[in-house]
Amino acid sequence: MSSQPVTGRQRDFVIWLDKQIYGLSKHWLAVFNLIWFIYVGLPFAAPTLMKAGLDGPAAVIYTMYSPLCHQFAFRSWFLFGERPYYEAEGFKALTGIDPFDLTDRFRAKLFVGNEIMGYKVAYCERDIAIYGAILIAGMVFGVLRSRGIKVRPANFILYGLIGIGPIALDGFSQLFSQPPFNFIALRESTPFFRTLTGSLFGLMNVWLAYPYMEESFAEIKADLGAKLTKIGALKVS
Repeated sequence: MSSQPVTGRQRDFVIWLDKQIYGLSKHWLAVFNLIWFIYVGLPFAAPTLMKAGLDGPAAVIYTMYSPLCHQFAFRSWFLFGERPYYEAEGFKALTGIDPFDLTDRFRAKLFVGNEIMGYKVAYCERDIAIYGAILIAGMVFGVLRSRGIKVRPANFILYGLIGIGPIALDGFSQLFSQPPFNFIALRESTPFFRTLTGSLFGLMNVWLAYPYMEESFAEIKADLGAKLTKIGALKVS
């Protein structure tokens, strides 16, 4: 059974696709950092829009991030209010929403704030720390790379001890102390521990993954560069 001949249009598309991948292999870090910058920064636009009275656009951002984060207001940062955060008991006193009542959890997710309390960022304290640390570590990785400093991947044991261990301990001890589990004494983490453990997790993910990605994209760049140069689709500079 003979294969169909490749048309000129198909060949052009393959060349175009190879050139896009080649471009990504050259600038993958800048692309990744830009993506993380948008992902980290957009949730802060939601409370800013709320403060400006633009509830509709703010609601779009809250809705976009809703599947990605629990968005519990008592575990979120607030802007333009009396305090930057409201821990469980204080939040309950101000809103009447009980963070430890499962039927109230959905109300805590939907609560975006008010003029007195301010308006919550569209994802929680821990997520801000995780993705903010990924962005910052990615930028540091770029600075080191520009100075010719080769970053070796983090040891897996170190990654587990520093990256996974603290966030797992903090998160699961909180989870299993509250309904519907109640396995241990009630415990609610704090903004400090959520930020610390989230930052360590984000940092260690970059330290583990980015050196491997740098090597992979370097190989792709070399292979596609040679291929595209051979067929005259890439100018040698």
